[in-house]
Amino acid sequence: MAQLTPDADPPPRRGRGRRPADQVRAEILTAAGDLLLAEGMAGFTIEKVAAQAGASRMTIYKWWPSKGALALDGYFTVVAPTLAFTDTADIVADLTNQLVAFVHLVRDTPAGRVIAHLIAQAQTDPELADAYRQRYSGPRRALAVEAITRAMARGQLRPDIDPESVVDQLWGACYHRLLVPDLPLTEAFARTLVDNLVRGLR
Repeated sequence: MAQLTPDADPPPRRGRGRRPADQVRAEILTAAGDLLLAEGMAGFTIEKVAAQAGASRMTIYKWWPSKGALALDGYFTVVAPTLAFTDTADIVADLTNQLVAFVHLVRDTPAGRVIAHLIAQAQTDPELADAYRQRYSGPRRALAVEAITRAMARGQLRPDIDPESVVDQLWGACYHRLLVPDLPLTEAFARTLVDNLVRGLR
C-alpha cells in the first residue's frame, strides 16, 4: 500500500526482465500516489512518475490519457485502504466509522491538502474536473450509496429516503469545513453529523 506520508523510502532498484502488466500498473499507481502526496499537483509530472515506477511515459499514456487522470487514480490508490467501506450490518456504525476515517485522513495526513488543491484546480480545468468525478468522487459516492441502500433493504432506514442526498449531507459538510475552515473539522463533528441525520432517517 502506498504511504500517506511524503517521506517514503525510494523505490528499490529493479532487476532485468519484463514485468507483468498488472505489476507495472500497480507500481505506476503507487508511484503516482506517493508523488502526489509528497509534492502536490504543482510538482506532479508524468516524467517523475515514470522514473519512480521504472516505466516509460508511453506505457503511462497507454492507460491514462492525462496527468490529471493519473493523479486521481494515484490518489484513490493511496486512500482506498483507509476509506474502505465496511459492512457490519449496522449502518450507524458503518457511516460513523467511514466519516471518522475520512476526517482523520484529510485532517491529519497530506491527503487533505492534496484533495483540496485538486478540487480547487478542477474549478478551472474541465479535464481534471471530469477525471475527479470519474476516478474519485464518483466511485466514493457509489460505495456510500450502496451502503445506505443495503441499510434501507434491511429496514434500518426509511424506504423513501434519497441516498444521494444523504451522501451530500454527510460528506458535503466535511468538505465544507475542509475547504472553508470557519470551524474545525473534528471527529466529534463527524459523529454528530451521523447522529443528527440518522434520527431523521429512521
